[in-house]
Amino acid sequence: MAWERSNSAVVGVVVGLGLVVVGGFAGRPDVAVLGAAPVVAGFWDWQRRPSRRPSVRVEASPDPPAAGTLTVRAQITSPSGAVLVGVRRGLRDLAEVLVAVDGSRALTVSVHTVRTGPQEVAVVDLQGVGPGAASVSEASAPASRTALVLPSTRPLGELPLPPRLRGLTGAHESRRPGEGGGLRDVHPFSPGDRLRRIDWRVTARRAPDLHELYVRREHALAEAVVMLVVDSRDEVGPDPMTWRGSVPPRPQDPTSLDLARHAAASVAEGFLGAGDRVGLDDLGIVRRPLPPGGGRRQLSRIRHALALTHPEGEPLRRLRPPQIPSGALVLVFSTFLDDEAAQVAAIWRRAGHRVVAVDVLPTVREAHLADRERLALRLIRIAREDRLAGLTDQDVELVAWRDAPSVALAGLARRVQRRAGASR
Repeated sequence: MAWERSNSAVVGVVVGLGLVVVGGFAGRPDVAVLGAAPVVAGFWDWQRRPSRRPSVRVEASPDPPAAGTLTVRAQITSPSGAVLVGVRRGLRDLAEVLVAVDGSRALTVSVHTVRTGPQEVAVVDLQGVGPGAASVSEASAPASRTALVLPSTRPLGELPLPPRLRGLTGAHESRRPGEGGGLRDVHPFSPGDRLRRIDWRVTARRAPDLHELYVRREHALAEAVVMLVVDSRDEVGPDPMTWRGSVPPRPQDPTSLDLARHAAASVAEGFLGAGDRVGLDDLGIVRRPLPPGGGRRQLSRIRHALALTHPEGEPLRRLRPPQIPSGALVLVFSTFLDDEAAQVAAIWRRAGHRVVAVDVLPTVREAHLADRERLALRLIRIAREDRLAGLTDQDVELVAWRDAPSVALAGLARRVQRRAGASR
C-alpha cells in the first residue's frame, strides 16, 4: 500500500472512540459529542487520501560549479497535499522542510562546500502527508546528484621564473639579444641591423662627421615554461584521526588535495595571465601529463584535470621521476608526509631545474587527541620537518600555502632578480 494511516490520526480516532464510550456509559452527551469529532474527521480524511505516491528528481546546473555554494533543482511530483522533504549531505547534515505541492513543484537546494573534485551535492528524499495529516506515504527512493566541483583561484602577485626562458616572444626579458626588452648596449652599425634602430644622438656625439653609425640593441622577450606537479597519493584533513582512512574528513574541512587543487589553479592562472606556458602532471598516477600550453583554454583544461585528481588505491612508487621540459620551473604540491615527493623534487633540482616545494598540509587540530595520538603526531612532524630541511639543503625552495603564499612567491621572485642583477 502506497499510503498508510499516520500515528497521530490513529491516536486521535482511538481517543475519540474512548470519549464516545465513556460519554455513553456515563450519560454525558457532551463528552460523547466531543469524542465524535476526531473520529469523524479521521475517517473523512482517510477517505480523501491521495492515490499516487510522490516522487522527486534532482537536476544539476549545466555549467561545472566552483567551490562555494552549489545549487541543484529538486523537481517534486505529488498529488495535492503536503510533502515532507529531507535533504542530506554527508552523514551528519540533515535538513527537513514541509512544503505544499499541487501536482508539481520545483525547489532550489543550495549547499555550501569548501571541497573540490567529484562531490555528492545532496541526497533528497521525501514523504507525502495526506489531508489533515491522517495519512502518510511510503518514503520515496533517495535522489542524489553528483557534480565535478572545479577549484577556485585567487589572485597572486609576483611569481618566480625559471633560470632560463624559452621562445621567441613572451612577457619576460631574457638575456638573448633581440627586440622588445630593455636596453642591452649601443653598438656600431653592422650588416643585418635595422635602420630604425639607429640612435642619432649617440651617433652625433661619437661620430659628428657621420663616418660611423650606432644602433641600440635590446634584450629579447621570452616566455617561461612552468610544470605543476600535484601529489594526489594521499588526501588528509585537519583532523589526524581521519588520516588512517577509516573515518572520512568532515565536508566543511578542506583536505590537503583541496588546497593543492586551489594552489595549482591559482598559480596556473597567474602564469597564463602573463603569457607563459603551463603544464600539469600527477605523481599519484602513471598517465600522460598535460603538456605545457597557453591561453584561457589551457586554464580550463588544468582546472578540469585538477578536479579529477584523487587517490587511486595503494600509493604508487615510481622507478624514475616524470619527464620535465628543459629549463622549466617545477612547482611540487604535496604534504611531504613520505619520502616520495621529496626525492622526486631533489632529482629535478639536481638536473638543473628550479624547484619550488609548496606545502599543502592543512592546519592540524590536536586539542581533542589523546596522549598516544599526540605522541604519534609528534613523531610524524619530526620526520616531516627533517624531510623539508633536507629539501632546503638541496636548494629546493619551500612555500607553505596555508600561511601567505602570495608574499612567499613574490619573495622568491625578488630573490632571483637580485641574483641576476649581481651577476650582471
